[in-house]
Formats: sequence, structure tokens, C-alpha cells
Amino acid sequence: MREWVGRYAAGRAVAVGLSGGADSLALTAAAVVEAEGVDALVVDHGLQGGSAEVAEGAAAAALALGCRSARVLRVEVGRAGGPEAAARRARYEALDRARDGLPVLLGHTLDDQAETVLLGLSRGSGGRSIRGMAEFDEPWGRPLLGVRRAVTRQLCADAGLTPWEDPHNLAPEFTRVRLRTEVLPLLEEVLHGGVAPALARTAAQLREDGDVLDALAESLLTASRNGRGLEIETLATAPAAIRRRVIRAWLHEGGAKSLTDSNLRAVDALVTRWRGQGGVALGGSPSGTRLVAAREHGTLILGWDRVDTDGGRHHQ
Repeated sequence: MREWVGRYAAGRAVAVGLSGGADSLALTAAAVVEAEGVDALVVDHGLQGGSAEVAEGAAAAALALGCRSARVLRVEVGRAGGPEAAARRARYEALDRARDGLPVLLGHTLDDQAETVLLGLSRGSGGRSIRGMAEFDEPWGRPLLGVRRAVTRQLCADAGLTPWEDPHNLAPEFTRVRLRTEVLPLLEEVLHGGVAPALARTAAQLREDGDVLDALAESLLTASRNGRGLEIETLATAPAAIRRRVIRAWLHEGGAKSLTDSNLRAVDALVTRWRGQGGVALGGSPSGTRLVAAREHGTLILGWDRVDTDGGRHHQ
């Protein structure tokens, strides 16, 4: 915690996302000692009976530890993307609204990082998905990424703190729970230990490499801009890893939301393997329209196709 505060928040107050579990409780205890001031933000998802009491208990624990304030944020969790994703989205949105310009510290540990890398591997979407969580991705700070979950539990025991045990952390219907309770222990047994730290080291190495590639891609994106499009001649000679990063960033700017690897490669083919093929339809479009990337007069362009109920199409 001391190293993180010195690097990212020296002389500043911070907010802490506190659930009442061992990881976030240990995080809060350490933050109170090292940061200039700490505001605890407790999200009540309302998904379990007694959640309001748990949230109030966590807020009381934060004040007892020395936080200068503690607020309970009650949210409504939607259904889009499944329960895990919906709860996560509601939680981050609530924390972002309540942080009042402060960085928000989250209690993700080395074990969480290992689980994140395994989830990324299962998606097969390249280095970006397996470089894990960042130590600081403004406004989100994760000082405990080098700390094992067992250490946070030991801190709570040593400090006389009683963490809340979330029953969802043992519910096998959640993918991350099965990774934690079944997959990682099996890997540790088969590979004779050290799997979680190895996965976390891999994430850190890939993040360092990715940051360099992202910086190169940002320069190329600037150089290849032609109005709202991209000059194909400038892109075509760039290494594939950098060119695809440029295309991904440009597509996100243009409104593409849920890009797949096949989407990205199809747009890349408009640059490197063009044989007169038409545009590439992308996901994440408003109802009744779809976002299309196309090649026109040596430039990569984006436009919206409106699909009428009679099957007609109109390009904008």
C-alpha cells in the first residue's frame, strides 16, 4: 500500500470500494495508515437478504478503522450480460459517481489476477485479454495485486477484524467461483504449485509489452488520420500488431462496442488483402442500424447502414 500511494497518490486522499469481505477490509485498514485521507464507499447490490445490514456493518467498520467518511451506495442490478457482469457494471458506475474526483482503491489480489488471466485465456482474444488488471487504470487503483488472498485474511485476523463471507463466493453457478475453487487448485496440484504467481507474472509482462505497443499505435493513429477516416497507405506497411491496435481504437471511437477478433481481422483485410470486398458490419449498433467499416478512395471509413423493415438499406 505504501508503495502504491507513493507512486500514484502521494499527499492525496483516496476512496476505497469496501464490500466488508477480507480483501477490501484489509485494503481499507492499510489505506487508513498510508493515505492522506480515506473515504469508504460501500455498494449494496440488494441481491441477497440482509444486504442492507451487511453494507451498514461495513460502513461502521470503516469508520472504526479511521476512515474520514463512509457511504452506502444502493444500486439496482440489471440483467444484461448475466448476473456477474450486470452486478459489476452497477458497482463500477456507482463508485464512479460517488468518488468525488478521488482515485478508488479496489481489493483485487494476486489470486484475482490469476483468475482474470485464466478467464482471458478461455476467450482466446489475444494478449490484451490476458494481461490482467492494471495497478492503476484511472480512477481505479489496485494496490494488492502482488498480495495473496491468504495474507488479507491473516491481516484481518491479526487486527481483530471480522470480514463478511459473501455466499456468492462459493456459488458454483458463477464461472469465477469454479475457477477459484476447482480449476486453480487442480492446476496447483498437477503443476506442483506456483501457478497463481506465474499467471500474475505473465500478466505483468504482457501489460508492459502491451503498453509499448499501445504507445506506438497511438502515434500511428495520429499519423494515419484523414478526417474521420484512416489513410490505408499509411496503415498498410505497419506491423500487424500495431496496425490492428490502431484499427481497434478507431472503431471504438466510431461507436463499435463489442468487437470480436473476426470483426477486427475482417476490417484489417480491407487494408492488407483487399480484393474489392464490401464493407464489414460491426456489432453494437443502435436498433435498426448497423455500423459498417468500408474502404473508399484509399481511405478506411465508417458509416451507419439503416436496415428498413422491407429489407432496404440506406448508408449514412
